Amino acid sequence: MKQNQIKFEKQIDLINEEIRKRRYKWTLSTLNWIDFEDVSQIIRFHLFKKWHLYDQSQPMLPWVNRIISNQIKNLIRNYYGNYTRPCLRCLAAVGVNGCRIYKDQNSTCPMYDNWEKTKKVAYNLKMTVSIEDHEREVGELPNEHPDMSAAAINLHKRMQEVLKPIEWVIYKLLYIDNKDEAHVCKALGFKYNKNLKVAYNKQLKNIQKIIIKRAKECMEDIDL
Repeated sequence: MKQNQIKFEKQIDLINEEIRKRRYKWTLSTLNWIDFEDVSQIIRFHLFKKWHLYDQSQPMLPWVNRIISNQIKNLIRNYYGNYTRPCLRCLAAVGVNGCRIYKDQNSTCPMYDNWEKTKKVAYNLKMTVSIEDHEREVGELPNEHPDMSAAAINLHKRMQEVLKPIEWVIYKLLYIDNKDEAHVCKALGFKYNKNLKVAYNKQLKNIQKIIIKRAKECMEDIDL
């Protein structure tokens, strides 16, 4: 390291101040085991490890702030987004618990069913549960919910009949195989930009809207 290079240790007070300014970006106050002090430590350590990548001919604060913002986004995704129910990212979602296809957000939907079986327990462990809801949240028995497997199979068969080939491929990938939009875009050769907040791909979103409309019609026809 050259003698005239800026050392991380010399900038720690300024780095701490920039981290503190972005406390408002940490929105996961309901997590029961990590708070912003822990987040700050993670960010500081990450900056320390990446310090050798900083081009010291450029202003320091923009580089530092970009890393802080990206780290907060990554932590929110890793500690919350990866475990939340898929409805929060689904075009079929309506309001808090509604669904354009299945009316309610429940295990009738293959994606929701897969989430319940694989990630719901982890989600409950990571999130704070109120005293009033504790018994209901952790005490539900499996037989409290009807088996919707047969209904889902009937819906899939009907959807294969009414959808165009490309629509069926997308339906199968999203709602049967439980793949995410990035995977679908890659499989079909659609342009994919992970930095877009609203939509990965306009073409895919338009096809999803058609699928949702057809699924709702099928649900009414077969009385699910």
